[in-house]
Amino acid sequence: MSQAGWIWICAVHSAGFALFHLAFWRLFNWPASLRATTRPNRAILQIANLQLVVVFAGVAAMCVAFPGPLGSSPLGRALLGGMALFWAVRLVGQFIWLRVHHPLVHALSALFALGVVAFGVAASG
Repeated sequence: MSQAGWIWICAVHSAGFALFHLAFWRLFNWPASLRATTRPNRAILQIANLQLVVVFAGVAAMCVAFPGPLGSSPLGRALLGGMALFWAVRLVGQFIWLRVHHPLVHALSALFALGVVAFGVAASG
C-alpha cells in the first residue's frame, strides 16, 4: 500500500476515535456515573476526554488536508511518528490498567495496535 493510503487509514482511524470519544457521555452515562468520584476528578476526566476529541479530529483533518507534506517532510513524519507512539503507549496502558477479558476490550486493543502500525508505516514512508 502507498504512503498516501496509510495516511488515509490514519485519517479514518483518528476520525473514528474522535467520534467514539464524543460518545463517552452517552456510553458511560456521564456525568451521573462519575458522581461517586470527586468534583475535580469528574472535571479532569471530562476535560481530558474532550481534549482527546480535539486532538483526534485535528489529526484526521491534517491527514485529509495535507497528506503530501505529512509523508514527505520531517515535521510531518515526526507528527505521524508521535501518533504511532501515542497509540503504542495507549496499547500498553490497556494491558496495565484495563485488564478486562471482554470482546469489546480486545477489539479496542486491536484498534490501538492498528494505530501503531498505520501511523508507524505512514511515518516511515
